[in-house]
Amino acid sequence: MISRDVGLPVHEKQRLPWDGQCIANLTKGLYKALLTRKLFFLFAGMFLFTLLSTMVNAHGMSEAEKQSIIDGGNFRYMWLGATHMLSGYDHLAFVFGIIFFLTSFRDIAKYITAFTLGHSVTLIYATFNAIQLNYFLIDAVIALSVCYIAFANIDGFRKYLSINPPNMMWMIVGLGLIHGFGLSTRLQELPLSEDALLLNIVSFNVGVELGQISALSAMLLLIAAWRKSHFFQTFSVITSYGLIIIGSFLFLMQMHGYTHTSNPEEFAVAMQTPQFNSDNANTTDSTAMTVADPARWQDSISIIIPARGDKEYKLHISNGKQFEYEWNTEGEPLFFDFHGEPKGDKTGFFQSYKRSTDSAFTGSLTAPFEGTHGWYWKNNSLSPVNITLNIKGEYQLIDSKKESKEEKQPTKSATTTHKSIGSL
Repeated sequence: MISRDVGLPVHEKQRLPWDGQCIANLTKGLYKALLTRKLFFLFAGMFLFTLLSTMVNAHGMSEAEKQSIIDGGNFRYMWLGATHMLSGYDHLAFVFGIIFFLTSFRDIAKYITAFTLGHSVTLIYATFNAIQLNYFLIDAVIALSVCYIAFANIDGFRKYLSINPPNMMWMIVGLGLIHGFGLSTRLQELPLSEDALLLNIVSFNVGVELGQISALSAMLLLIAAWRKSHFFQTFSVITSYGLIIIGSFLFLMQMHGYTHTSNPEEFAVAMQTPQFNSDNANTTDSTAMTVADPARWQDSISIIIPARGDKEYKLHISNGKQFEYEWNTEGEPLFFDFHGEPKGDKTGFFQSYKRSTDSAFTGSLTAPFEGTHGWYWKNNSLSPVNITLNIKGEYQLIDSKKESKEEKQPTKSATTTHKSIGSL
């Protein structure tokens, strides 16, 4: 039996310093854990905010990007490929899932190379051969690939399905092929050059790989920093389930978009046409393209642009004369160049009034010189596209040398419809 005079003071002297040190260490540990947790949620919040703010335009091509491709060369394709990958959140989420638990450079290089080969093959092959699939369906499958890689990371096949997981290398190659279709579908929205098509595609793909390397470097630095923290295990679980939630949400979003394209009559919206300014060419502020009013237009022309083909339609207009126009494809976007060529010019000079990619346009032109004025259309799709062109004003139709309204004799109808025409 320990006496109070001898045992207790010794016991107290041994216990109090030990308890104080434990409390100090525990407090310090809790502080670090709370700080780590706050930093994690801060970075996660910033990531989700960036993700959601750009979600609607994933893989989309802005009008500025389209115009830069039209005006630029292969370096523009390369730049667009890099920026396209850096803004492609679903591709980046998939890559992030691949490298999350990889620690050796050899493994990282092996799996990323497999993914790169997969999406490069389909990007080049599908674009070069004009193979097009519904981009909403492709992006829906890409969203599921994000869920798959995250599910594999938490060992979900064994844990929840009690089966062995598929070979990861072959799965990454296969999913890479699907990602390549997504990249190809978006690239084919642009006016690709028939003469330098392969070089355009390769330039775009090189840009994609440069963007992927840049994003991959940032991801590896972030993961390496987190791996040193004791909170990494919790962080990894949260990240994996977070990727599954994000992938599922993206899948539902893409399927909703597919429903819009499959049943457009259920989601009818007004189609806006852009405005442009030029010294001699102006557009009206149109909010929708509707069926032309026969009493308003002088001529209505039907023009069929073949699949992967192009055509021109020109009018002869005297200097200072004016005409109004509207054309539409009922939804299929085409690259177009609205331009004029002076009469008698032998140098190949032409003046471009507007170049863009759209499915409809309306406006007017006061001719800055006598000559031919009209449109060049390029169809990058796999199906023919019908254009309805409505015009009125002071001009001559080149296909029939028809005189302008003020020069021709009155007829019973002010509107004539012409058969489909070819390139002039």
